Amino acid sequence: MKSIVIHAPKDLRIHEAEITPPAAGEVQITMAAGGICGSDLHYYHHGGFGTIKLREPMVLGHEVAGHVTALGAGVTGLDIGQLVAVSPSRPCQSCKFCLEGSQNQCLNMRFYGSAMPFPHIQGAFQQMLNVDPAQCAVADGLTPAEAAMAEPLAVCLHATRRAGGMIGKSVLVTGCGPIGILSILCARRAGADHIVATDLSDFTLQMAQQAGADEVINTGTTPNGLDRFSADKGTFDVLYECSGAAPALTAGIHAMRPGGTIMQLGLGGDMTLPMMAITAKELMLKGSFRFHEEFHTGVSLMQKGLINVKPLITHTVSVDDAVKGFEIASDRSQAMKTQIAFT
Repeated sequence: MKSIVIHAPKDLRIHEAEITPPAAGEVQITMAAGGICGSDLHYYHHGGFGTIKLREPMVLGHEVAGHVTALGAGVTGLDIGQLVAVSPSRPCQSCKFCLEGSQNQCLNMRFYGSAMPFPHIQGAFQQMLNVDPAQCAVADGLTPAEAAMAEPLAVCLHATRRAGGMIGKSVLVTGCGPIGILSILCARRAGADHIVATDLSDFTLQMAQQAGADEVINTGTTPNGLDRFSADKGTFDVLYECSGAAPALTAGIHAMRPGGTIMQLGLGGDMTLPMMAITAKELMLKGSFRFHEEFHTGVSLMQKGLINVKPLITHTVSVDDAVKGFEIASDRSQAMKTQIAFT
């Protein structure tokens, strides 16, 4: 089988590996689709991000879906040929955070394609993968491409849950990559009334409008585009900060109304924040990291037609053209979500 392995910045290779049968309690998945995530791009361009750096070759990928090929001894509830979205999250279920129901904070997390621990956790960009049945969300009625969107959708559902009540709220989304667009979809599904989105790219802002944003602002061509929302102590109840850029967060804070909630999803490193504005406005600054049960919820919402991710999938390449796919995914003027077809 083939797998997509990063060795160093801009050194992405296709490896051949032996197929191993599933062990007892495992499910073998023949991979069909895999989405290239922002973290995959960080490994591709920079060999990591922040203090997390590659120390050995690593299979990339964690947004995947495929078909059940074989069942290990003792596995029930899944059928050969079924399409499943595969959660990359494998918490230990025994540490203090797992026992508290915060599996996304697991002390022994094995998350596909992560260089945080050493040896690294190998990723899911492989033509065949043996997984735990608990990772599988049956995706009947979806395409493999849609099912592979379950992971980024789960990230945004988790953030929306942490943001609290959304009905009737005014929402600002800064950064309109896949996470920003999915945040718009989640906020609207949760009852948000008015949604404004900002970015530096006209292409991504057009996608935001298609996803249902009431208004979009290019803060590159209109640097003061949010100023009018800062009058009378601000406008927005909720901010989804999806860019990881300090200027976007700062502008968003000034446009927040007192008592509002800031959901920080973007990972761009440490920032200097306007703490006096946060204090005076009594804003709540919340982080949002990964997900757990939201993964299956995301698949269910897509199956019911309540969230449509199809317009986000702008490009698909074969596994042999993985390098081309990573280059396309890096171009924010044309690509939203680039996926790899494994079959």
